[in-house]
Amino acid sequence: MTSGEAEVAVTQGKPTRTRLISGPGILLVWLYGVMVVGAVSRSAYQIATEFDRAPLAYALSAVAGLVYGFITYTLVRGGERARRAARVCCAAELVGVLAVGTWTMVEPSAFPDATVWSDFGMGYVFIPVLLPLSALYWLRKNAQRGDAA
Repeated sequence: MTSGEAEVAVTQGKPTRTRLISGPGILLVWLYGVMVVGAVSRSAYQIATEFDRAPLAYALSAVAGLVYGFITYTLVRGGERARRAARVCCAAELVGVLAVGTWTMVEPSAFPDATVWSDFGMGYVFIPVLLPLSALYWLRKNAQRGDAA
């Protein structure tokens, strides 16, 4: 069985999960991993040292880090349940980026300091808005084709 076949592999009578991290999925896992490290380390430092300055911004950055971490986990885990969970989380991530990005532009006074998703991720070269779009496209494209993404 090649890695591109749709069937679930069977090893000694037990089904195994189809991989979600082949091809472009490897790049997605790598980028999500980088975003986990960036968002979690940034928010942990800011929460520990200056939380009273911008609690909403720092809490939202921590939430972003958790979302990135869960998406990374689901992509590495593999299987159809993981694919569905990744799609739901990527959609939620995109909604969060768009909501926070819009909020930071409409009412900048609510954010004395930037979040990971501020200005649609401008501080992270717009990766926060491009990453869920890319992941949703990739997950959907490979699910429609029936490939083990």
